Amino acid sequence: MSISEVEITVPAAQSVRITDDTLSVELSDGRTISVPLAWFPRLLHATRGERNNWRLIGKGHGIHWEDVDEDISVEGLLTGKPSGESQLSFKKWLEGRRSRLTSRHTRRVKSARS
Repeated sequence: MSISEVEITVPAAQSVRITDDTLSVELSDGRTISVPLAWFPRLLHATRGERNNWRLIGKGHGIHWEDVDEDISVEGLLTGKPSGESQLSFKKWLEGRRSRLTSRHTRRVKSARS
């Protein structure tokens, strides 16, 4: 008895679009896959500028957002896999983000007063 292998080729990402509630990725095989932005809390809490600052990694097999330290694989999107980040990790990231944003705002206000 023989078992035949099925080889699955994962298409590469070609472009990314993000709205307030959806992440859409155009794939090299002509499909576009869209998933709820809520699947990726870091992107959900990112500014529009941070969301638009993405780059393809691994020859299009993944997408990286430098500003929010988020990586998403095309394979994960195709299999319906949301972020695997723990609640504790996300909470620490969010608290650190709030702290950085507050200190930036404080510096801007002080320099505007000078």
